[in-house]
Amino acid sequence: MTAVELRVWAPSGLPEVVPGDDLAGLLVALLRDDAGADPEHALRDGDVLVLTSKVVSKAEGRVVAADDREQAITDETVRVVATREHSTGVTRIVENRLGLVMAAAGVDASNTPEGTVLLLPLDPDGTARVLRAALQDAFGVRLGLVLTDTAGRPWRQGVTDLAIGAAGVEVLDDLRGQVDSFGRPLVMTVAAVADEIASAAELVKGKAAGRPLAVVRGLAHLVTADDGPGARVLPRTGDDDMFHQGSAEAYAQGWKDALERPDGAPRR
Repeated sequence: MTAVELRVWAPSGLPEVVPGDDLAGLLVALLRDDAGADPEHALRDGDVLVLTSKVVSKAEGRVVAADDREQAITDETVRVVATREHSTGVTRIVENRLGLVMAAAGVDASNTPEGTVLLLPLDPDGTARVLRAALQDAFGVRLGLVLTDTAGRPWRQGVTDLAIGAAGVEVLDDLRGQVDSFGRPLVMTVAAVADEIASAAELVKGKAAGRPLAVVRGLAHLVTADDGPGARVLPRTGDDDMFHQGSAEAYAQGWKDALERPDGAPRR
């Protein structure tokens, strides 16, 4: 199935989230106020809630001093993919502990108090499950929930939002085995629907509008009864990763391999 029509909106009025806040309670209050202002916004079965992960990071206390940013990036890094020097410093593209490949391990200085930076949530999928359960209990409807962050993409200008946590949503829509409009079989197409939902929601949330939550209506066919595998299955890893290193790093590794014998000893 595909959606014939989508409706997406972002309620306003969520207060600034601080460490220790009851995030689920704040979201319930926000959504109830929104429905009170517009009855059409009352949650329905199959709605998908899309939440910026920054508010989760704030509630979890994932805030560090800006002076510690470089160390925070190092601490969050599992593997360096590429580095590039520029006039203001060095940009590091890394795989972080969540398996995401992004600049600065997702450590972010936007939408946080001066002198601080935010780390990504500890367990985005786990948090998505907890929030989904609380919101379903509060409103008595079946919901999906997606946590998002912003990232760049290889070979494309600009940034977009993608899913880093999910619960109750099909994160991948496997179309292999179906046929296209000309009757030819689809052999490669697996749609990253959780990322598409994240990007659609960002069009109404914005980066600086103070609206970290959006509601996406029209995708009930993607909302599941159970929590599902979460967004952790989205990163391409292992043998599927065709770009394991940046160009400079691959070049350096090639020289290293050429100068070493198969047993690891230097060639003479």
